[in-house]
Amino acid sequence: MKIYNFNGKSNISGERIREARKKLHLSQEYLAARMQVAGIIMERDVISRIEIGTRFIPDYEIPIFAEVLQVSTDWLLGLTDDPNK
Repeated sequence: MKIYNFNGKSNISGERIREARKKLHLSQEYLAARMQVAGIIMERDVISRIEIGTRFIPDYEIPIFAEVLQVSTDWLLGLTDDPNK
């Protein structure tokens, strides 16, 4: 699979995932555990790589991140400034 970069990053949601995680006072390890409970297998290092923009995020993971982090998918994708819309 070819992985493309956008402005030097492998994803556009990593910074917002980090922001939402910190707002909920979750560690990367705990976020990874919550993602696993939701059916997405990942470890703490995967969360770290997502947040710094070096790991691609498949489209099926975005709604799960949104649910776990209690934000909208539009916000994670940068389509709105309101995390709840």
